[in-house]
Amino acid sequence: MARFVVMYDKPSDIEAFERHYREVHIPLAKQLPGLRRYTISHDAMPVIGEPCYLVAMLDWDDMESLGAALGSEAGDRTAEDPITNLSRYTTIRGMIVQLEDT
Repeated sequence: MARFVVMYDKPSDIEAFERHYREVHIPLAKQLPGLRRYTISHDAMPVIGEPCYLVAMLDWDDMESLGAALGSEAGDRTAEDPITNLSRYTTIRGMIVQLEDT
């Protein structure tokens, strides 16, 4: 399984951030080809540092599927939204993780 993790710090305008995230960003992300699961968690506590306001985890079957999704037209639209809209409210960090069965 491959996972794309996005971490959002506490927004300067929580109401505007939440409205845009739920009404615009989630519907965009759910159009990503091959997406198996989309999970969000509020107030996630890292091992070191301040809690993240929101953590989103998007799962695909494998790295190839994740790469294809991010390289798609839907991937371009989904990636552009946080840069254009959500970044005015908060700091955004992301990472890709390949998960292995044990």
